[in-house]
Amino acid sequence: MTFRTALLLACGLATAATLPAQAAEQNLEFTLVTHLIDFKDLKAPNVEGRSLFAANAFGVAFFKDGRVAAKDFVADGEFANGESHEHGLSTYSFTDGSTLSLSYVGEFKDGRYHGDYTVLSGTGIYANATGEGVFDSQPTKWKSSAFLFSVKLNVKTP
Repeated sequence: MTFRTALLLACGLATAATLPAQAAEQNLEFTLVTHLIDFKDLKAPNVEGRSLFAANAFGVAFFKDGRVAAKDFVADGEFANGESHEHGLSTYSFTDGSTLSLSYVGEFKDGRYHGDYTVLSGTGIYANATGEGVFDSQPTKWKSSAFLFSVKLNVKTP
């Protein structure tokens, strides 16, 4: 190798090392089972048909790519005449130690529950993640405080 070739190679490697990493984008689809752990319903005094609520809950997500994640979350909102509007914070913890933290807003109306996710942050393979997604309830005949959802997330990492 000539001195000139070695110099060009060294300059090329140095330049490549300073280039920004390419952003990655993932479309995650999964089934989510959640269960309320602690639920408080606070009836509004002298206001018929309305109440506020707060809840701690847990879930397990089963991803189409075969991965599994545990979900811890909190929610609060308002019941009004058979409908609910809520928002919450949740963290998905993956078996490799990576996490995704999200906020959400949701609405129960006409027997169905729909929500929108915003990705707040992440760790591991999801470090500094951003993105958004949606979730929708799926019918079950469960008689407990467990719920089934289909979820789609678009996650971007720097």
